[in-house]
Amino acid sequence: MPSEPLVAEHVLEFPGGYTRTTGPVIGRFLTELRERRIVGVRTADGRVLVPPLEYDPDSGEPVTDEWTEVGPAGTVTTWTWVDTPLDRHPLDRPFAWALIRLDGADTALVHAVDVGDPKTLRTGTRVRPVWRDRRTGHIGDISHFAPEVTEIVSPVRAEYRITASASLTRFLEGVSRGVFLGCRCTACDHVYVPLRPSCPGCGGRITGEVELPDTGTVTTFAINNLPDPRAPEVPFVSAYILLDGADVPMIALVGGVPAHEVRQGMRVRAEWLPEEERTPSMACVRWFAPTGEPDVEL
Repeated sequence: MPSEPLVAEHVLEFPGGYTRTTGPVIGRFLTELRERRIVGVRTADGRVLVPPLEYDPDSGEPVTDEWTEVGPAGTVTTWTWVDTPLDRHPLDRPFAWALIRLDGADTALVHAVDVGDPKTLRTGTRVRPVWRDRRTGHIGDISHFAPEVTEIVSPVRAEYRITASASLTRFLEGVSRGVFLGCRCTACDHVYVPLRPSCPGCGGRITGEVELPDTGTVTTFAINNLPDPRAPEVPFVSAYILLDGADVPMIALVGGVPAHEVRQGMRVRAEWLPEEERTPSMACVRWFAPTGEPDVEL
């Protein structure tokens, strides 16, 4: 019968922490971090290394003694998302590890980027460091990087009052009765809806009214995917509808049919609110719905 394997647990620990000297290059970099500055060192061929190295990684030659301040802003060149941070990670919430090329640098450093939602982070995102209040000369003196502010949300509200003209008032009174009122120009014989006092074609004055039916034909339309309080559902259709007997179309919603089935030439009829709910408003017309008649060739 096989015996259980022998297991011994060991711990390797340096009491007080493992101490090493930084050297003049890394030491300068960390000292500047303590003062909230990020610096790089220049190589013989003019490139700026951040974080700095003692030797050029391409040529192996020692770097120069020339230092230059970079950033503090930079650009994310690539990144990976951490959905469940570990205890020793710099943030206690989901974040990204990213390669960040600071302005003025030719190489990128790795650091945490706090964005909250990975969908808001992409290659090319501009970020800036968030410094800790207490700094000791450590890469952790930068708590993390955060995206630059590129947009703000400003609440917009405007209150205003519109006084309807005499012709619009007359038209809306007709709508409240379930009737569309148009007008006929005696000069050019065109019928317009809504009711208006003058002909937009010849400029002549219009005085007579024409009562139009609540049926018509879709002349053109648009499928909308943004919510609208007037719409029956999303997506919904707004369309120009040529009422029977009119020469110009009016805009209205189309309902009672899937958006992808609406088409030019479709015959439609107004769906009215119950009479007791009507007011002098186009809200009296819920929408236009298909009549089932054959399409009209436009």
